[in-house]
Amino acid sequence: MSLNLQQIRRELHQIPELGFQEFKTQAYLLEQIKSMSNERVLIQEWRTGILVKVSGLNPSKVIGYRCDIDGLPITEATDYEFQSKHEGSMHACGHDFHMTIALGALQELIDHPIQDDAVFLFQPAEEGPGGALPMMQSEEFSKWKPDCIFALHIAPEMPVGTVSSKPGLLFANTSELFLDFVGKGGHAAYPHLTKDMTVAAGSFISQIQGIISRNIDPLDSAVLTIGKMESGHVQNAIAETARLEGTIRTLRAETMDLIKERLESIIRGFEISYDCSISIDYGANYYQVYNNEQYVQSFENAMNIAGITYKNANKAMTGEDFGYMLKEIPGFMFWLGVDSPFGLHHNQLQPNEDALSVGVKAVIQTFQQIASK
Repeated sequence: MSLNLQQIRRELHQIPELGFQEFKTQAYLLEQIKSMSNERVLIQEWRTGILVKVSGLNPSKVIGYRCDIDGLPITEATDYEFQSKHEGSMHACGHDFHMTIALGALQELIDHPIQDDAVFLFQPAEEGPGGALPMMQSEEFSKWKPDCIFALHIAPEMPVGTVSSKPGLLFANTSELFLDFVGKGGHAAYPHLTKDMTVAAGSFISQIQGIISRNIDPLDSAVLTIGKMESGHVQNAIAETARLEGTIRTLRAETMDLIKERLESIIRGFEISYDCSISIDYGANYYQVYNNEQYVQSFENAMNIAGITYKNANKAMTGEDFGYMLKEIPGFMFWLGVDSPFGLHHNQLQPNEDALSVGVKAVIQTFQQIASK
């Protein structure tokens, strides 16, 4: 049995759903999985995710493969005939590709079993609030916990037919950042009777720039970005509240802890200086993606056998909650070239669908390579 990968991808592209709201997506995936099931296939549901086990011919270990299934709160601006039907949501990070490739690989393993057991994890909420960690803590995951695990992510800037990975650190530690300032509003003509949170928040943004330049080792790397600021309602009133939203990214977990400590220390000082209250919320936190050297080498060997071009990757400040799985289970993540003129999280992301079959081939060859060890 062969799947129409293009059709599946396009159908999934039309129903993007946010984290832990992937009800239509889960139903679609279950329909596809059940249509290919046989006596060697077992299925478990977990929240809006799915775990699928394919029994091997003579298993000595369990090989895991994870794909993420959620979309992003982005309004699509492609010229696709199969645009998102969910207003304000889009598969702008390629998870429609990820799911399609996983289904294609699952079908191949059912039709052509390997020696070892395989577990496919269709994980919700990668984009937020984070589904990997709670899935790992579930009874369903514990029942079929893999001995090793791998995953892919599309790379718009890489050509079709190319994959990329590296041993060691691939993706950074990441944390969302939300800050709420509360002071006292009032008329613009009477500033002395107010506590202006526009001024406080603006000064705070300037102050925290020193964390990276003066508290972090110059040989280390970190990012602290405030991407959004909201305060006030009209031009002639002083803002009683302000909200800052941003992100923290570090190459080392210890550096993440240091930045958070410094932020909280600065907050305490600002509460005194500006006579206000400031609350901080770190939102979704993702652990670094750290690839196992042995499995990356197995992957490179598998790509040579498959005739797929392998390139060494550079570490990046991107974040992925697959890092939590790699923290506990040896494995790796790799990039799959999809040759799009628009990048990840862009409202016009248009991956080349020729990469779907390449992705399936790469995943299957990796399963076979790891199972032969």
